[in-house]
Amino acid sequence: MSKKSAPRRYKENEAMAFSKAIRISPQKLNLVASLIRGKEASEALASLTFSPKRVAYDVKRVLESAIANAENNHQLDVDRLYVSEASVGRAFALKRFRPRARGRTGSITKPFSNLTVVVREREEAK
Repeated sequence: MSKKSAPRRYKENEAMAFSKAIRISPQKLNLVASLIRGKEASEALASLTFSPKRVAYDVKRVLESAIANAENNHQLDVDRLYVSEASVGRAFALKRFRPRARGRTGSITKPFSNLTVVVREREEAK
């Protein structure tokens, strides 16, 4: 006897991927996530591949995972996928201290972020 599985959070034409604890601040990660919101999946992959930002590699991996989930788990057409949602959240922050002058300390926070990417299949043009 087990619990019934929870209902699916996303629609039938959507697939998602999630990454925890990416070592960058949510504000910086959101700059890269905003590059791909609303774009076609192939176009978003291309823009992340050639982006100079360090975190673009992690965002690209999550996007590739969402595309693979759409193809393998939900049987969606890869050519019609676009990024419907790319949301960034705060995870946790490591707190460190650096010695400063006259016996004092300065606090340093090293923030981590979570990233959720949802891809959706476009409806066929009539």
